[in-house]
Amino acid sequence: MEKFSDIIMSEKPVLVDFYAQWCGPCKAMAPVLESLKQQLGEKIRIIKIDIDRNSAMADTYSVRSVPTLILYKKGNIVWRASGARGADELKKIISQYI
Repeated sequence: MEKFSDIIMSEKPVLVDFYAQWCGPCKAMAPVLESLKQQLGEKIRIIKIDIDRNSAMADTYSVRSVPTLILYKKGNIVWRASGARGADELKKIISQYI
């Protein structure tokens, strides 16, 4: 199994979606992220982390609300936002780091 620290060290951008099963806006993000993955393909990696199953990780990354999206490039946080976002907005942000 891949370690989170190894995944985020990638040359290609990694978008991490911190979410919860009970969160309405998180559920709304699922098709947005799927669309983004189809548009950008192998240029980006998208991973989802359930904060209820990974509370220690949520604490480590100071996730206080869901969804929280964090974009990593070579282990560095290059963008971060809480709340649902549209595919176009995310694509524009991610494209700066591809």
